Amino acid sequence: MDEKRALLRHTVATVAYRGGKAVRGAPAEFASFSGDASNRTALKILAHIGDLYDWALTQATGAEAWNDSTPLEWDREVERFHATLQRFDDYLASAAPLAASAEKIFQGAIADSLTHIGQLTILRRLGGARMKSENYSRADIVAGRVGHEQTAPKREFD
Repeated sequence: MDEKRALLRHTVATVAYRGGKAVRGAPAEFASFSGDASNRTALKILAHIGDLYDWALTQATGAEAWNDSTPLEWDREVERFHATLQRFDDYLASAAPLAASAEKIFQGAIADSLTHIGQLTILRRLGGARMKSENYSRADIVAGRVGHEQTAPKREFD
């Protein structure tokens, strides 16, 4: 596997780890929280992240298409988040060619998803469901591990 593709896979695993942490243990009411009374709720942001990875996969396969999905119930949307990452990572792990450059895929869908994970983290704090911080450079993040099950943090702090 070439280095760019390997870095994309590691980045997707990082999204799974950090995004999973942002949604894990969130109270039920978090799904409808927006922080500014807008309709851009945590649930809609999470659904958008899933849409980003569906889009990234279409770019990678050469059949680029965008879809604004209707958000699912929170737990199902969390499952969808990991499922879209898994489909994209499976493609990256295969020998199939990338129809778009790794740079284009990164600067669009992947970079945008990192922004939205940060939004979810901030919304948790604003919504009174703060999560603990950690040194992510020490986290056990492994390419291919993009599901719900992640290694526990080595050391969290407030």
